[in-house]
Amino acid sequence: MDRPWRRSPNGKEGFHVQLQPQDRLWSKQPFLFFTIVLLLKSYLAWMVVFDNGPSWTTVVKELPFVWIAFCLIEWFASKRKLFYYLTVNLLVTGILFAVIMYYKYYGVIVTYHALEQVNQVTAVKNSVFSLMDPYYLFIFMDIVILGYWLFRTRKKRKVSFQAPAAGGDKRRFVMPAIFAASLFLCLFHVLPNRASMNEITKAEQMGILNYEAYTLFANEKRELIDRSEISQQRINALKNVKAPAKPAYKGIASGRNVIVIQMESFQNFLIGLTIDGQEVTPNMNKLAREHFYFSNFYQQVGQGNTSDAEFVVNTSYYIPPQGAATQRYAGKELPSLPKLMKAKGYSTATFHTNVVEFWNRGELYAALGFDRYFDQQYFGDEDTVFFGASDEVLYRKTMEQLRDMQASGKPFYAHIISMTAHHPFTTPKEKDKITLPERYQDTFVGDYIRAQSYADYALGKFIDELKESGIWQNSLIVVYGDHQGLPLYSLDRDDEELMAEIYGREYSYTDMINVPLIIAAPGLTKPKEFEQLGGQVDVLPTIANLTGISLKNYIHFGQDLLNHDYNLLPQRYYLPTGSFMSSKALFMPGSGFEDGKEYPLAVESEERPLAGNGSQELGATEEEYARALKLLDLSDSYVSQLPDRNPEEKE
Repeated sequence: MDRPWRRSPNGKEGFHVQLQPQDRLWSKQPFLFFTIVLLLKSYLAWMVVFDNGPSWTTVVKELPFVWIAFCLIEWFASKRKLFYYLTVNLLVTGILFAVIMYYKYYGVIVTYHALEQVNQVTAVKNSVFSLMDPYYLFIFMDIVILGYWLFRTRKKRKVSFQAPAAGGDKRRFVMPAIFAASLFLCLFHVLPNRASMNEITKAEQMGILNYEAYTLFANEKRELIDRSEISQQRINALKNVKAPAKPAYKGIASGRNVIVIQMESFQNFLIGLTIDGQEVTPNMNKLAREHFYFSNFYQQVGQGNTSDAEFVVNTSYYIPPQGAATQRYAGKELPSLPKLMKAKGYSTATFHTNVVEFWNRGELYAALGFDRYFDQQYFGDEDTVFFGASDEVLYRKTMEQLRDMQASGKPFYAHIISMTAHHPFTTPKEKDKITLPERYQDTFVGDYIRAQSYADYALGKFIDELKESGIWQNSLIVVYGDHQGLPLYSLDRDDEELMAEIYGREYSYTDMINVPLIIAAPGLTKPKEFEQLGGQVDVLPTIANLTGISLKNYIHFGQDLLNHDYNLLPQRYYLPTGSFMSSKALFMPGSGFEDGKEYPLAVESEERPLAGNGSQELGATEEEYARALKLLDLSDSYVSQLPDRNPEEKE
């Protein structure tokens, strides 16, 4: 047995890591030991993120990246070699764990761009970690064990992190060969797959670690389309929009107040849902039965989630290719619904119980041109749930302002953002408005339904107050869901079974992003369900038609849902780049169009299979795919070239 206390090569005495024979694998052969460890961790990440899971290709896609780092350690780290191995292990572990957790929350592969939103992601850490399965923590097991071992030995005597030097032949021949082969394999997997549209497919083709490195060094600067080439005529042609000679419902709500209510995480399946004879959302059900209800309506948000929905609805532009709209576009002079309304003599205000700094909303509201905003400073800490006061407090205190605005004699536009039904949906039991059966207890789906039942209850009280005050009868009320609440990739087996019970079939991507839109103009709107495709980008043009506001000089990417049947909706972030929706199907690309998949829209789900390879089964065409990508380019280019707001406006 080797003696642990000996003189080191530099002549100094010290305690080295080779204490016992069983310790020699990671201390004497760190290259081999950490290769095995990181391969196992890569397998865990692939098992969570990719539909096909890990395979033998995982070895040749992930290991070359870490071998490059290990070879550099063997060449240049003459001292503290083991320390550098441990550092690389910790760094790669952190990346893989971030990939797992980010995927479970957003459904996308995290990149360094997410560092720009670290404050916002930290604020929802409870939501993120609620999605963590205990076995994910196995990724840290070796770090805990090695850390504990090193801590114990250091308490006894000094520990050197010097691993035994590699043999001369090994340094001279083996390491260069491994380095060259690893570099070749990394380039072999990265270079041919740079043009892949689907980011998840790209990461699977490249390997997670190669993909992370690629995004770090790739040139993502996009060539903008000249502003002179962007016109409403060109946009309408890409969307196949033809203006009707006499638009239906034009101006029927002219002069009325406009109240837009954004429902947190509210998905469309809740409308009409009963569980053991109990209506989950009776107030939303009543609105949908008695007014205009759009059942085939979809979210178009990105990393900014709720704040992205606020941006899209108030501008009719698409979210940016990277990051949240509030951080990419809030420095621009944004054309917007509040500005259109103000030009018609309206006063404008927005209401949200969180702090206005969250997701940079203060800058967004200034860019959109709201007269006033009301945030946590106004709503206070009464009945706090998650990030701010409850929905009941939101609506009660908002009513005080709406009464004052009504009394001014001017019509008003109010945008109200609900929040209590926020992920992870752990609302206090005393707020329960529904008693769920045993099979729903202590499940993600059950908690979601409890939270949304409360949100519906609070909305019902608000509607009652609007009616009592006389505001209801003189308003156009628009209610929609901001984004999905039950991500397909976040559900465990019990939750999947509950969703299958609710839908009567497998829960799909189209179900996930399907949110309701309800438009109520008391005395004007009658019970009617509209099944044409719509998205959040269409809200502004639809409101403009109903209120008689001209969009003649306003570039917009949505369309009036009351006067157009065909629609083309590009999607981003929650779905891979290149995804789009049209008439019958959601299309998601692979490397490109040819290896993409189609999913039927919610209204078609019972008649068609849930997914099909290729482009023929449901009718999405390559021409639509190209048009959807061009629409995104036009929106990115147009908003990016808008004038910057001056410093005084920002202040």
